[in-house]
Amino acid sequence: MPKKDKGVDTYLEGLAPQRKEALEQLRALVFKTVPDAEESMKYNMPTYDYAGEGLCAFASQKQYISLYMDVDSVDEHSDELSHLNVGKSCIRFTKIEKLPLDTVKQILNETVAKI
Repeated sequence: MPKKDKGVDTYLEGLAPQRKEALEQLRALVFKTVPDAEESMKYNMPTYDYAGEGLCAFASQKQYISLYMDVDSVDEHSDELSHLNVGKSCIRFTKIEKLPLDTVKQILNETVAKI
């Protein structure tokens, strides 16, 4: 059973329903893909580590949701993410339906394999 952080629960409770639902989907995807992920609040956002190394983090911003992932993996999947606003390690999206969840899962698996 995933070890959830109460601070993340509090963070999610404070969000608008659509944002809360989107981030709960991401949270569930992280735990389904990496059951041993450790959840915590860092830099005022839900953060996930695996074996003591950073796995991913996400945050509800004013205009979009940010998903922070491994720099190299985000770059390697730039074609699948090309319809989104993507920075070096940050994937920005407005609706969960626009985020290719299979690609996110693949990036999570690749990140675990590198650790």
